Amino acid sequence: MSRTKPEVSRREELVSELASECHSPEEFLGLLNDLKKSLLEKALDAEMDHHLGYQKHESSGRGSGNSRNGKSKKTVQGEIGRTEIETPRDRNGTFEPQLIRKHQRRFPGFDQKILALYAKGMTTRDIAETMEELYEVEVSHDLVSHVTETVQSEVAAWKSRPLSEVYPVLFMDGLVVSIRSEGKIAKFTVYLALAITIEGKKELLGLWISKTEGAKFWLSVLNDLRNRGVQDIFIACVDGLSGFPEAIASVFPQSQVQLCIVHLVRNSLNFVSYKDRKQVARELKTIYRAPTLEAAEGALDEFAQSWDDRYPMISKSWRNNWSNITTMFEYPPDIRKVIYTTNAIESVNSVIRKTIRNRKIFPSEQSAIKIIYLAINEAQKKWTMPILHWNMALQQFAIKFEERFPIHLLNSSK
Repeated sequence: MSRTKPEVSRREELVSELASECHSPEEFLGLLNDLKKSLLEKALDAEMDHHLGYQKHESSGRGSGNSRNGKSKKTVQGEIGRTEIETPRDRNGTFEPQLIRKHQRRFPGFDQKILALYAKGMTTRDIAETMEELYEVEVSHDLVSHVTETVQSEVAAWKSRPLSEVYPVLFMDGLVVSIRSEGKIAKFTVYLALAITIEGKKELLGLWISKTEGAKFWLSVLNDLRNRGVQDIFIACVDGLSGFPEAIASVFPQSQVQLCIVHLVRNSLNFVSYKDRKQVARELKTIYRAPTLEAAEGALDEFAQSWDDRYPMISKSWRNNWSNITTMFEYPPDIRKVIYTTNAIESVNSVIRKTIRNRKIFPSEQSAIKIIYLAINEAQKKWTMPILHWNMALQQFAIKFEERFPIHLLNSSK
């Protein structure tokens, strides 16, 4: 609901009046704190009026069976530091305020500040120090841990939420993290399932942690997706193929597997010196962006002639995986662009890496999942637009997968 011009004007007048009475930022913050105290107490008094059914000193309250019974002091932590307020009591002890509930010591928004800092990868100690520095509020490590633990139930609900029936493209990705397990530090991989929806938007379907991958692991992941409502995946792009083709053939037999071009290029550049990387990357692009399979084979031969004397492992790796690299050449260019686009995966990876770079070791698997979930949750707020070239790709999907294409889902999203 928009504000009228008189309302906006009056609000600006009040701000100007407040500012004119202050000679320093400290005075202004102090005045804001006083104003907040006054507003909170007036709101609590209004709640008491509603609870009792009559206003203070009204004759209608006589003989009603309940009345005000003074006030008690409490200190709440909020947006601009600590504020001491007086909360009204009733004689029967039945008043349950909603704005600041009984035993609540943190004003709404405070916990969100803690979670936002946690989502950015800060440790509980860092958060406690930051909150004290910014808001002059002493926040114990136990309090920060308690607030962040509330995310665990949210993560559980998110990991079991229902999913769409069909996803045109699914990217399976993984990041290696160090986790303390059974008194030792071990390397685990956090696997992510990032899908492109019918609307062309990115959606993270789930997170899983495992020490090893193989058919058994992938089978559990794909069955999880199936149990949550996924009936079909057109193309699955994966980094590495250990056990994946067998697993997806048993759960989604019509799906095709494509070796992820993003990871293939990245792995290839690991062999390359810094001065050659841009040139090698450009020439690799001529392979996966070739107009036809025959043109791609020719581009790979030319690449080998140019670089095999310095980096023979690159062309060898591409040839060894050629049948899984070239699945995309069965599709028109608009769909290929969706398959090999770097934005879908790289934007997610950059968010996660930025978040976990300060955490050398996670204390548990749950902690790693929680941190990555919060990071992705923040990133997803920006996933509002379809990926590039999606309209053209969608038309091609509808033609190529005519019998499997979910027209009803497309119509319901409009």
